[in-house]
Amino acid sequence: MEVTFLGTAGSWPTKERSASAIALDLERELILLDCGEGTQRQFFHSSKSFMRVRRVFLTHFHGDHFLGLPGLIQSMCLNNRTEPLDIYGPSDTKEIVQRVLELGYFTLRFPVEIHPMSAGESVELPGYTVRTAKAEHPVPSVAFRVDEGPRRGRFDGPKARALGIKGAAFGQLEAGESVTVGDHVVRPEDVMGPARAGRSVVYSGDSSPTESIRDLARRATLLIHEATTGQELEQEANRWGHSSARQAAALARDAEVDSLYLTHFSSRYKELEPLEAEARAVYPGANTARDLLDHLIRQP
Repeated sequence: MEVTFLGTAGSWPTKERSASAIALDLERELILLDCGEGTQRQFFHSSKSFMRVRRVFLTHFHGDHFLGLPGLIQSMCLNNRTEPLDIYGPSDTKEIVQRVLELGYFTLRFPVEIHPMSAGESVELPGYTVRTAKAEHPVPSVAFRVDEGPRRGRFDGPKARALGIKGAAFGQLEAGESVTVGDHVVRPEDVMGPARAGRSVVYSGDSSPTESIRDLARRATLLIHEATTGQELEQEANRWGHSSARQAAALARDAEVDSLYLTHFSSRYKELEPLEAEARAVYPGANTARDLLDHLIRQP
């Protein structure tokens, strides 16, 4: 499981930062969390391909979180996509995405399914579950939690060698195949530890600090939370439905998450070190995201 930060700007893009978009690679498929303007171009600079995107999850319909969708869909058409695309978002998703699909002159060459989600709703998808919570913002907004299904136990190399496993047979067992050693069969479960809990990623979108997102993020592997301002502008940020870096860190601490990345930075902050320092004073594991940063999510 890997996160790629395609855009980390708040409200509008800057020379250094593109509008909000995060690619989450689940290996079997790539999902997109928000799709601000310029997202398709950011993909070309990244380690991922937009043609792998199977589902898009939109937190709300302010332009910096969805205006990249028309270009992304039309580019997919120009690249001969035939696989369906599913788009999820808050209560007004169907109406707004339908308008997006009618913009300009182009032929939609693949199915697009639109799924409005209410706060507290969840959807079961192949290998993972997505849950929502209400975000505090002036327009209909949700936060998302992606929970991976249970994972296989770790491969026990010493135990495999004790059973006579050598050479290529290691790879076969790790791939889930049984192998024959002498007159007996060694099955994958013979050399695997107990099943492990899946990893989880929570994305706030735009929101002032809220109990609902804190509860959604409870003991998540990774929380990605907006940090539009420093603490000197905290009250103003909250009035507009945004959080400071310090508040995001406090939420991460209270939710007992394993790690935190801050994103959605106001253009007034040319350097992010002061925001990171404010957050780390509250939650030492805080990091500021940068455009095109890849972060591999490991299970602690």
